[in-house]
Amino acid sequence: MSATAEAPSTAAPGSPELFSERLKAATWSDHRAAEDHGFTRALLDGSLPLAGYTEMVAQHYFAYAALEEVGRRLSDDPVAGRFHYPELERLPALVRDLEHLLGPDWRERISPGPATRTYAARIEQMAGHPEGFVAHHYTRYMGDVSGGQFIRRAAAGAYGLSDGAGVAFYVFDALGSLPRFRAGYRERLDSLDLDEAAAARLVSETRLAYQLNTEVFADLGRVHAPAA
Repeated sequence: MSATAEAPSTAAPGSPELFSERLKAATWSDHRAAEDHGFTRALLDGSLPLAGYTEMVAQHYFAYAALEEVGRRLSDDPVAGRFHYPELERLPALVRDLEHLLGPDWRERISPGPATRTYAARIEQMAGHPEGFVAHHYTRYMGDVSGGQFIRRAAAGAYGLSDGAGVAFYVFDALGSLPRFRAGYRERLDSLDLDEAAAARLVSETRLAYQLNTEVFADLGRVHAPAA
């Protein structure tokens, strides 16, 4: 659920700083906390049981249902609408993964955990705060397009998931070149017309998004990776 990215660049004092660089630098420690969580490490090293991976996919479903609904509501907003990429939407892929992992009755077999309910509720509140929506969009999708590719390979190997079955969530064929997409996304961040107060709110909400995401991992880890 977290991104894997290069270390943030450090601008010299008084030098111009791109907003994407400012955002990465300000949230780097939060990013690392999510990436280094025991649940994440268990997933990446292949020691997480399939049930743990399946439950993570289920929790993704509730988070993305909230995120993509708010995204559609804000698609005409001058700030949030710049990040409305229909080709990024993950719910159809999550449905395919859950059908593969749990069967046709998957809807009756999943429910949001406490941390996921809190996370989804916060995302829903962003319908009235466009820059806050961008914060959650950035945290989720840039993580999926970046570090999610490591998770895709780890899960496919650990659980014998072939031909994209069970890992469709991490397949972004509609985007073409992922490095090119990430570069374009950063350019959109850099071109946002935000005053300092709005920019600070976006940074602060991004830090909160990482925290909420880490709390979901903690919920999952208590059940599925207690040793980690």
